[in-house]
Amino acid sequence: MFGGFTKDLGIDLGTANTLVYVKGKGIVVREPSVVAIRTDSKTIEAVGEHAKKMIGRTPGNIRAIRPMKDGVIADFETTSTMIKYFIRQAQKQRSLFPRHPNVMVCVPSGITAVEQRAVKDATVQAGAREAFTIEEPFAAAIGADLPVWEPTGSMVVDIGGGTTEVAVISLGGIVTSRSIRIAGDEMDEAIMQYIKRMYNLMIGERTAEQLKMEIGSALSLDRQETIEIRGRDLVSGLPKTLPISSEEICEALSDTVNAIVDAVKITLEKCPPELSADIMDRGIVLTGGGALLKNLDKLLSRETGMPVIVAENPLDCVAIGTGRALDNIELFKTRGGPVSRSKR
Repeated sequence: MFGGFTKDLGIDLGTANTLVYVKGKGIVVREPSVVAIRTDSKTIEAVGEHAKKMIGRTPGNIRAIRPMKDGVIADFETTSTMIKYFIRQAQKQRSLFPRHPNVMVCVPSGITAVEQRAVKDATVQAGAREAFTIEEPFAAAIGADLPVWEPTGSMVVDIGGGTTEVAVISLGGIVTSRSIRIAGDEMDEAIMQYIKRMYNLMIGERTAEQLKMEIGSALSLDRQETIEIRGRDLVSGLPKTLPISSEEICEALSDTVNAIVDAVKITLEKCPPELSADIMDRGIVLTGGGALLKNLDKLLSRETGMPVIVAENPLDCVAIGTGRALDNIELFKTRGGPVSRSKR
């Protein structure tokens, strides 16, 4: 009778951002995966957007941390606190009959059994009745409206903050997949290191991310763009302003982008010929924040000889797919979710 008061949740627990999908309502929470902690009293100062604004700007007794690293839990207690906060945010409007929801959490396809158990335990500790996991590329494929349950091949490349997931999916299972811990965070780090090496200028994560989003590209742009950045000169120790061009950012990103291209090629090499033909017809679908990097689709298409499509709503695909998977929750109870037959 009261079951309707509890809405099951799907959580895209990302390295950079966490999205929460409420069954029947869609995505209701979209916040950075950041927690600010007081080091003296060990209390939580802020979570999400408020905590992200503190990165690099905190006094000595407050530390802004990202408890997820490379798509897995790096700090168990803090992750559990963060999940609890996001569940509470998602249930704000339904506080009349607070109930423990079933929660589906997405995890990287290359995750170990121990890491998967940590995600489930943290979610249950945060207040879930039962916690289930779904592999990220499978969730991304569902969210991108690919025919995952049919006997036809679909290929998805999900580029998140901590991991890039490449998978070929057919008949409700992952036929072959590759998970590499190179994604958005490594791109930011590559930009920071490039500017440090070329100009002796130290910039922060937020500035590197801004450069990537505004003028970053996988291929040289026809029209060069320039942006002014501020940082600390490593020679004088004083603040300094510098113009940086899109060509330089393209060069800085080349190694990380090539690693993603290689992961796609290796997955295609291991793909059965029948499914390769399906992928040639339908194309490779890009999801995740990294899919928004300019010209990445063109580079992948050139390197693989296959059509490459950016999903309609790449940032939300995993969260939407995780939420939609709640409709098939019985599958996840009986066999632990879609079967992955080949991992690497």
